[in-house]
Amino acid sequence: MPTMFDVPANDLIEEVAKDLQKVNEIKPPVWSVFVKTGMHKQRPPKREDWWHVRCAAVLRSVRLLGPVGVQKLRTKYGGRKQRGHKPEHFYKGSGNILRKALQQLEAAGLIKYKKEGVRKGRIITPKGISLMDKAAVRIYKTKKAPAPKPAPAEKPAPAPKPEAAQAAPAKEAPKAPDNKS
Repeated sequence: MPTMFDVPANDLIEEVAKDLQKVNEIKPPVWSVFVKTGMHKQRPPKREDWWHVRCAAVLRSVRLLGPVGVQKLRTKYGGRKQRGHKPEHFYKGSGNILRKALQQLEAAGLIKYKKEGVRKGRIITPKGISLMDKAAVRIYKTKKAPAPKPAPAEKPAPAPKPEAAQAAPAKEAPKAPDNKS
């Protein structure tokens, strides 16, 4: 059975985002229409469903990175800021967006808070793993059935050469004189 590791990440995130739109606990906040996703961005996202796509990406990141907190995700979703003539500088992503996304995913039962020794943070639940794996199976089934390859055609036999071309001996190219001085 294919898992999230067997399908492309972009396809998985898009499919999980469609599933998250059906979950009642995951709703974009009222301020999500106006907000940028980080200090390094110049404009807000253009997609209408960007909140669900970000939640799906966060869910995938939580599964990959293990116990993870807001600060680690801020670093993951950060980027370079264009500062005019000054050199570019790395800025972290928006913590409020990630915090609200984690809280909504936790309320939906897809992730939970856990402390493992020194590490603490949110980990994915079996319900979250099931959601991602079901999406991966759907993607794998659609991608697995490629168009059948055509059978290799036999190459036609080479045409026979005319008899005049076969009988004539090949002429050798004249040799250049050796000029040794």
